[in-house]
Amino acid sequence: MEHVHLAGDEEDDMYSGFNDYSATLDTEDLMHDESFQKAVLRTSHGRRPPPTGKFVGAQSGRMPTAARGRVALPSSMGRPITGAVPADGAARPMTAVRAAGYTSAGNRGVGFDPMNAGKGPAPPLEPKPEDSPEEKIKQLEKSVNKLIEESCFANSRGELQLALEKGKEAGRKERLLVRQREQQSMGDSINLDLTYSVLFNLANQYAANEMYAEALNTYQVIVKNRMFSNAGRLKVNMGNIYFKQKNYPKAVKYYRMALDQVPNTHKEMRTKIMQNIGIVFVKMGQYHEAITSFEHIMSESPNFKTGFNLILCYFALGDREKMRRGFQKLLAVDLKLDDQDKYISQNDDKQNNLVVEVIKNDALRKIEREKKYEAERCLKSAVKIISPAIENSFSEGYDQCIEQVKNSQFVDMSHDLEIDKAIMFLKEKDFQQAIETLKSFEKKDSKVASTAATNLSFLYFLESDLQQADKYAELAMTADRYNPSALVNKGNVYYQRNDFEKAREMFKEAIANDSSCVEALYNLGLSNKKLTRLEEALDCFYKLHAIMRNSPQVLYQIADIYDQMEDTAQATEWFLQLIGVVPSDASVLARMGELYDAEGDKSQAFQYFYDSYRYFPSNIPVIEWLGAYYIDSQFCEKAVHYFERAAIVQPNQVKWQLMIASCHRRSGNYQQALETYKQIHRRFPDNVECLKFLVRLCTDLGLKDAQEYATKLKKAEKAKELKEQRATSGTRRGSGRDRDGSAGRGSARGQRTNSGRTRGTIPDGDDDGFGNSQRDVDASYADPLGPQMERPKTAAARRNPNDDEFGDEELGDDLLPE
Repeated sequence: MEHVHLAGDEEDDMYSGFNDYSATLDTEDLMHDESFQKAVLRTSHGRRPPPTGKFVGAQSGRMPTAARGRVALPSSMGRPITGAVPADGAARPMTAVRAAGYTSAGNRGVGFDPMNAGKGPAPPLEPKPEDSPEEKIKQLEKSVNKLIEESCFANSRGELQLALEKGKEAGRKERLLVRQREQQSMGDSINLDLTYSVLFNLANQYAANEMYAEALNTYQVIVKNRMFSNAGRLKVNMGNIYFKQKNYPKAVKYYRMALDQVPNTHKEMRTKIMQNIGIVFVKMGQYHEAITSFEHIMSESPNFKTGFNLILCYFALGDREKMRRGFQKLLAVDLKLDDQDKYISQNDDKQNNLVVEVIKNDALRKIEREKKYEAERCLKSAVKIISPAIENSFSEGYDQCIEQVKNSQFVDMSHDLEIDKAIMFLKEKDFQQAIETLKSFEKKDSKVASTAATNLSFLYFLESDLQQADKYAELAMTADRYNPSALVNKGNVYYQRNDFEKAREMFKEAIANDSSCVEALYNLGLSNKKLTRLEEALDCFYKLHAIMRNSPQVLYQIADIYDQMEDTAQATEWFLQLIGVVPSDASVLARMGELYDAEGDKSQAFQYFYDSYRYFPSNIPVIEWLGAYYIDSQFCEKAVHYFERAAIVQPNQVKWQLMIASCHRRSGNYQQALETYKQIHRRFPDNVECLKFLVRLCTDLGLKDAQEYATKLKKAEKAKELKEQRATSGTRRGSGRDRDGSAGRGSARGQRTNSGRTRGTIPDGDDDGFGNSQRDVDASYADPLGPQMERPKTAAARRNPNDDEFGDEELGDDLLPE
């Protein structure tokens, strides 16, 4: 057969362009090329019988296989064309050059035409109907996944109840999904991963909400289903729940079951499970089993937490040698932080300095700091625990541990351990050893020396040795001028010397160096308060209140400053806040009572004074006020109880005994009053007031002892006059009644003085002295003789006041205690 070529004059331009392709492949004009058409007619393709395909314009689903790789052309005999050719008859490029644009499923409505590929967009795929079962199942799966995500996000935000509700809803929809699949005979295509996710999330949410029984049941459903691969690991979660419930035997059981199902290749997982097993044994007191687990971990994958727990177990068993070896193993644990030089800036390398600034506080650096802090915390705690146990004394054991630390990778921590040693001496009340330990740092590194000097200054300050405290505060400031603690100690020294202005400057400098130094801010407020700069002091304490919301000291200072500023409303509000924090502080309750008393609200004042008395029943001013309150309320028998308490607190003060007797007399219990005066006379035989009341009572009751007490009264008055003469001969005129133990003036609250007097019936006629020496006794005190007696219903209560020799009008100012 003779082959036909395209026009030869075009062969020179065939590869003229970089992006051109062979003209032989150009099928755009093949339909109008007569030479090509004649060549086709000579071939077997042109002479083959007409196929049973569709005519022009008919729709075809797939290109006939007989025409694969060939071009269907019209013949001169008018045979039908294979495939589907557009009505315009335009030629299409061959599929070897341009995409034909068809799918294996075929295009419905448009037959595939290889000669028309590239002429217009490919026909669109037929969309599935939205109400089809497959589409409904797919949408339901999406909603279940969305609910699981929402449940997890709610848990991360701390909204545990919402997370549980979302988890339950996801479970309900997942069960509906399974039923729909079964109804559509699609049971083989059940999404097990989705079912596992729903159950696992639901169990976690139950556990987070402390619904442990439901969580265990859900975990059991997962674990017992053999279709879930690796579900045995969830027994760790079940063991954790039993641990929270303090069911330690079952926790160990499930931990061991989980350990058996975790392959050896998952080394880290096995290590954590064994660590849990060891902790459970510690909780159960089975230290030997715990040691077995911890020792295995330290041999396979050592870490600081496990090493510390192992040392605690050795300490519980009292094994000194193993404690030493355990501490050595702990020091040998690799932190895996070898490349610490990358955080050191090189002054001559600007690019390196920029890199260092970027990575100095990045997330990885923070993780490294946390790991190092955890390691140091474990080591310090281990040293404090085992030091008294591995040697005969705490000091020897601590020194031995410090030597081991100096020979390890944690050599920088040895100075901190020595500082901790001094602090341990302080806790043991061995101040001399603490001072000697801290003094050994004077010639060490500046930072360590500053810390030691700061602690020394604080120690001497506590011992009230201000000179030494000042000296070491200066040394600390010299070693590190920006040490806020040293500045605070220096300011405290100035404060104790009443140099509040210099103290204020020190505290302000400490705050400038460290704005979070609450000690400096608090002391600055106190200094401003001493300098009567109340507004500045209030500003300092408000800043402290923003940092420490419920600090009782700060709340008290704010309230006290408002009280000094005479802003009673604000002072009351802040004292109420303080009582909410410390409801049993007797002094604060007493202050509230004073505020209400100043405003004239006696009922509220009584409530706070009474609460203060309940918490601190030995506070004399509070007892005094309560007694005065009952005197004002005409309940003298109740005031006896408080005077009794005052007499117990101050047994050598005669005024409380006189108050008790006066309360009995005012309540009409004259016999009890007489017995009380007799007891007072036996204890204080020279007390003039007591003798005068004895003379009056005995005379009124017709007792024979009246003359005897009158004689004693004369002798006591003569002795008193001699004392007054000696006092007046001096440079200062004193009060004889104060020196001979006469009753002093009581509380101003509830105290009443009457000028009227009734002439008493005294056998020797010494009525003026008796009248002038009597005074209305303020019955605002407690009775030390026992519980109060019920007031008798006698006619004395209805007696005419003008005829009552023991009424208030006959008591003079000189009978009241001072």
